[in-house]
Amino acid sequence: MPCRPSKKSKKKPESFRVGRVRAFLRGKAWYLCYYEQRRRRQPRIGPDRDLARQTAAEINAQLEVGAPSTLGFEPASVLEVRNRWLGHHEYVRRSSLATIRRYRAATEHLVRFVATERPVRRISDFRPVHAEEFVRYLRSLKTAPNGHQNAAKRRLRDSGVKFILETCCTLFNYAGRQRRLSPYAENPFLTIEIGRMPVEDAKPIVVFDRDVERRFFEACDDWQLPVFLTLLFTGLRPGELVHLLLPDDLDLERGWLRVRNKPKLGWQVKTRNERDIPLAPVLVRVLDKIIGARRSGPVFQQRQYANGRVPPLAGLTE
Repeated sequence: MPCRPSKKSKKKPESFRVGRVRAFLRGKAWYLCYYEQRRRRQPRIGPDRDLARQTAAEINAQLEVGAPSTLGFEPASVLEVRNRWLGHHEYVRRSSLATIRRYRAATEHLVRFVATERPVRRISDFRPVHAEEFVRYLRSLKTAPNGHQNAAKRRLRDSGVKFILETCCTLFNYAGRQRRLSPYAENPFLTIEIGRMPVEDAKPIVVFDRDVERRFFEACDDWQLPVFLTLLFTGLRPGELVHLLLPDDLDLERGWLRVRNKPKLGWQVKTRNERDIPLAPVLVRVLDKIIGARRSGPVFQQRQYANGRVPPLAGLTE
């Protein structure tokens, strides 16, 4: 009898198309290929063919109505996005250096957490469960309040934990705007309700009464008294006080003090808002005494130079 030809097993195709999305098999994993905003996207789905077809259909529907695709974002690490965010504050928003330092210190805890405690490769992989673990990590952490390696360490205060979490929440908002997160993923730090966290160990606020104020100024020496008296009568920030320069920022004859941005010195007012402040007569007399015959330089000198010591570069600069 003649032999019947053996039936060839039908092999599933290694690619298929759902509208504007093409799926293909590479090795043992399925990939999608489509164009969004004139950019080619080729996300990896996995070994499941049915999941690849389902995802392709979902993305095709989103492309047809002009909605952002589920996988239409650029993968990046937490460290990479954090560095771009700090650069955005420094060069685009022109935030103060002190603000950038606070943001860098706060987000450094998150960078260490995803690198050592709970490894997360991409910022888009950070989930609400990771945010909860991060809170527990912060509450168990012991750090030096001033950041010095030899200082005594203590646990973070509740207000410090809240500031770190709020800063990280802002970082993830930036990541979402830069398409580093899935368009339909919620900010993981919003799910832990930062605003409802109580602050139970806040430092007490002490307001000076008349007697305490008198004893405080009696304890000041000749160098400290003008500094604290100026802060009291004008409400200046410490950074604004140390950047007061003669003769532009002080007019004792008319009784005015001017707070100005000084970009050439690498310093600006925190809010960038320049302002004029009237001086009380008693403060005018104190400032006139400490300035003496000086007509240039900083209004408030360092203690060593206020006592008559000449700075090393005195007379050598314009």
